[in-house]
Amino acid sequence: MTRRTLFGAAALAITAAKAARTEWHPKLGALGHYTPANLDFIRREGFRNMIISEGGAIDPAHVTDEQLASIKSAIAASGVQVSALQINGSHIDADPAERERENTKFAKYIEVAGKLGVPYIGTQSGKDESKPFRTQVDEIVRTYNEKYFPLCQKYNVRILWEPWPGGANIATGPVGFEALLKAFNNSPYVGLQYDPSHEVWQFIDPIQTARDFVDHIYDIHLKDTEIDWHTLRWTGTNPPDHKEWWRYRLPGLGSIDWPAFFSVFQKSGFQGAMTIEHEDEYYGCCSGGDFSEDYKEGFRMAHKYLRQYVPERESA
Repeated sequence: MTRRTLFGAAALAITAAKAARTEWHPKLGALGHYTPANLDFIRREGFRNMIISEGGAIDPAHVTDEQLASIKSAIAASGVQVSALQINGSHIDADPAERERENTKFAKYIEVAGKLGVPYIGTQSGKDESKPFRTQVDEIVRTYNEKYFPLCQKYNVRILWEPWPGGANIATGPVGFEALLKAFNNSPYVGLQYDPSHEVWQFIDPIQTARDFVDHIYDIHLKDTEIDWHTLRWTGTNPPDHKEWWRYRLPGLGSIDWPAFFSVFQKSGFQGAMTIEHEDEYYGCCSGGDFSEDYKEGFRMAHKYLRQYVPERESA
């Protein structure tokens, strides 16, 4: 083989590798209650995904199969996909009556997700502070296997843990993630819904955590956290009168290194949804029902900021 043919073969191999590499086009979206007006806003603003928050039109206590079919049809006609329902849950509550109520509610939402064709439900893992950590893990596994997984299998739905420390949740960071994922032994019915903003105010590195668990992340919330360092250094994390030392912000207005964050998922080839969870109090937070004009402006600002990092196609 001559030098020319050797270099030619190498060049062809590089070209082939580049051609085989999948382009990175995750779907940017917005989180909120399902209403026709909100879906229309999301479509008109060029978002390709929506996460539907709990209650409202999809409350299983009130919605009928006919209404769900109508909602599913409207979503399909819009060209916007729905990656997840966002449902809070105290899945292993210490009070047996409350636990049963929560388990029943969540099971009904799994059914709703299935009927809507929504693949994921974002939630908390469950928590019972009266029990040791290891016992809580075992109880979560038992409860999911008995109460949820038969429905997950029937409706093709996966349960994802969002690392929100404010709820009934032990899946708030690497320790909980690792313990639960190991205990569930790579179950096809659980995974992570990653929100880096929650790691920031726990002083957990959101970028390294994303790297460490990227293979288990199926859905993503885009939200930032601003740390008020002056207050924190003056009062610590338990200030008098609960003085605020951190707050949620739109992406780009807090302390997250977004280029580094997106690089993790670009390198991994993540092609799922990345959805703005707007809880920024300076822009109408937090809207119930139809989005207010201030709230819409927050979504617009976040979308404009995120476009510089996340390439989008014109259509899904």
